[in-house]
Amino acid sequence: MENYQKYHVGYYNPPHCEMKWAKKDHIEKAPIWCSVDLRDGNQSLIVPMSLEQKLDFFKFLVKIGFKEIEVGFPAASETEYEFLRALIEQNLIPEDVTVQVLTQCRDHIIRKTFDALKGAPSAIVHFYNSTSVAQREQVFKKSKDEIKQIAVDGAKLVKQLAGEYEGNFRFEYSPESFTGTEPEYALEVCNAVLDVMQPTADKPMIINLPVTVAMSMSHIYANQIEYMCDNIKYRENVIVSLHPHNDRGCGVADTEMGLLAGADRVEGTLFGNGERTGNVDIITVAMNMFSHGVDPELDFSNMPAIVEEYEKATNMHVYERTPYSGALVFAAFSGSHQDAIAKGMKWREEKALYDWTVPYLPIDPHDVGREYETDVIRINSQSGKGGIGYVLEQNYGYDLPPKMREALGYAVKSVSDHLHKELSPKDIYGIFNGEYVNKRAPFAIPEAHYIQKDGIYAMVTAIENDIQVEYTGKGNGRLDAVVNAIKAGSDRDFALVTYKEHALETGSTSHAVAYVGLQWADGAMSWGAGTDTDIMTASVHALASAINNHKESAK
Repeated sequence: MENYQKYHVGYYNPPHCEMKWAKKDHIEKAPIWCSVDLRDGNQSLIVPMSLEQKLDFFKFLVKIGFKEIEVGFPAASETEYEFLRALIEQNLIPEDVTVQVLTQCRDHIIRKTFDALKGAPSAIVHFYNSTSVAQREQVFKKSKDEIKQIAVDGAKLVKQLAGEYEGNFRFEYSPESFTGTEPEYALEVCNAVLDVMQPTADKPMIINLPVTVAMSMSHIYANQIEYMCDNIKYRENVIVSLHPHNDRGCGVADTEMGLLAGADRVEGTLFGNGERTGNVDIITVAMNMFSHGVDPELDFSNMPAIVEEYEKATNMHVYERTPYSGALVFAAFSGSHQDAIAKGMKWREEKALYDWTVPYLPIDPHDVGREYETDVIRINSQSGKGGIGYVLEQNYGYDLPPKMREALGYAVKSVSDHLHKELSPKDIYGIFNGEYVNKRAPFAIPEAHYIQKDGIYAMVTAIENDIQVEYTGKGNGRLDAVVNAIKAGSDRDFALVTYKEHALETGSTSHAVAYVGLQWADGAMSWGAGTDTDIMTASVHALASAINNHKESAK
């Protein structure tokens, strides 16, 4: 590929880092979550949300459990200004929720931001300026001292106005483009801001260290975070926050490693919506914790409803393979995967297990509002007998013998392959019913009577090619006697090698099902199933169906 030489390392390793984070194997507790869907997410939409949509989405985020929500850049947009005023004036901010607003370190913008915040019950004023080498040289054309002074002056004005305006304010500072900034310089700027703000235990300050543009592998970001956490002033009164973007596809990894490195807080969006390739996907990070037995302290138990609400508000689409939330993330089409899942589910049921260890499913789909029957085992031409049998059993109660599942599997896959489509449980039931259940042509057994004397005698009335015939035979049981009667009277050469029965329903009018497998002298195997309120009648129907499914018998 041409032109790769124009690209080079644009990030900066910290001067020293012990990499303590690398010795940890998982995140032990949920961070403070801050949704930036209504600011970072909204500004990246082709058509930004209306005021009404933003109000609805704010309520939606509160319902999920977010306690900190960035609601916009009120000095930059009239809609965002009005949105913030509506939240405050209509008392829509719950007591335990804090709204956050963004402002550049510019005098008139900071002042307009406080105008918008007047009377806020709880608000975070998030001020920022860019500190990276590229921004200093190309955009602002200022020295390090001049850029630092912008941050310090912004901090002074924010602190001053917080005392002049009505409202309950906390503060956050971001050295924007942190990942393109020398860590020693980023630390110098943040410490200068903290010296102005003087955070306390009662009023800690947030220092946000954004991956404004992803430049490095995730372990480098973790080193940068650890360096900042180890060297920042007032650390006990500072909340270190992460705000990763996903330019390299590493937003989740950056966040997880940053948390291991000592960060306390995460800013991100649902499903990773945001500028360019997006922000970090909070749902994925939170559900990754959940899958390790850590309470994420956000409620994603009804993922289909969350997807629906998000798509309605943003006109975005949640990709089918998005972790935990996509329509196909639990779907298994592969035959070997389906077989393992079906056996794992059965094992779990038999052992009455609480712990989740089912193969190929990292979490229980029920925990995010998904259904085994429609979301897990999906049938197409790649599917196997285990999955097909599982669908029949879960949806209709049929528990086929293993070899019969195999035969049905070939029939189902043939139909799917021919139609080039996925088959629904109803489709599979239709194939099973049509191929195997109560088949009465060209051979049927409308009546069978039994006499017990030195064994069982069966008197069988059969109809073959529309001609009624009578057969008699003796056996160890009633079905064995019927088999022997048919073999003797019709010159058919087969052996009953598989028989299984079970109830389909409970109650006085319940149906039973029987399965019959016949081995023929020509080496063929044929299968049949029968259903009836009487198990013996069902067994005879299954026998007739198996006879009809032998190609020679059906001629």
